[in-house]
Parts: sequence; structure tokens; C-alpha cells
Amino acid sequence: MLKLTKKADYGLMAMKHLAEHAHEAACSAKDVAESYGIPQEALAKILQRLVKAGLLHSQHGINGGYTLARDPGMITVFEVIRAIDGPLFITSCVTVRGECDQTDRCNIREPLRRVNQSIEQLLRRISISEMKEAPAASEEGKTKSPAELVTIT
Repeated sequence: MLKLTKKADYGLMAMKHLAEHAHEAACSAKDVAESYGIPQEALAKILQRLVKAGLLHSQHGINGGYTLARDPGMITVFEVIRAIDGPLFITSCVTVRGECDQTDRCNIREPLRRVNQSIEQLLRRISISEMKEAPAASEEGKTKSPAELVTIT
């Protein structure tokens, strides 16, 4: 099963929170952590990774905290996940080295590479500002599932 790491979950929650409070003063790691029941120390480390990646600004001092470095519409879910977890690979054969113990006999490497690429493309299309909006509706008025948004070619 594909799933985000807990760190990526926390990072996305924090980014959404900061986007929703962008018109206010900087938010501290403590405030964000308490809002969502996230361990403060873990969140502080995640926020520092996002600062290093250029996605957040950090302000020290009495009114310090974190603010988005760019407009939330210009920050993608992919950027956040990559800043926290590194490159996105669904299996070892699509990594930079691309090797596993089945490399010589593998018949699914290329299909998995396309799946990995499709997931990455989808995550690059979703901005932090879109995460704070209502879900997109399909023609029948139902909410679209992530699977409906991805085409694997």
C-alpha cells in the first residue's frame, strides 16, 4: 500500500495551516503542533527542513514563528513531500540506482516507473492553496477520487 510518511503528513498539515493563517502573524511550531495534536519536537524538525528547502521563512524572537516563503498557490504537495522525505520512489527499481535482486528477471520495472511518474505528476499539480479549498466535483456532482485525477500511459 502506498502511503505518506507521518513526517510528510505533519508537514502538509503545517503548510495548510500556515496557508490558512497567511494573513496573520507568523505561527510558532508550538501553536501548529497544539492545533493538530502533533508532537512539537517532531514538527519543529520538519519545519526546519521546509525552511532549508525554501518553502518557509523562519523568524526568531518574541513574535517569531513560521510563514510561507511563497504564495500557497505556487507551492506544490510534491515540493513539500520531497523536502521532508527526499525523492519519491514507490519501489527500489525506480530509484536513482534502479537495482534490486530481481533486476535481471523483472517484468514490471517499466510499468512501475510509469506509475511512479504519474504519482509525481499528480503531486506536482496540487498546490497548498488547493488543499484548503473544497474538493473538486465530477460531472455527476461527486467528489473526484485521486485515482480519477491520474492517467497512467
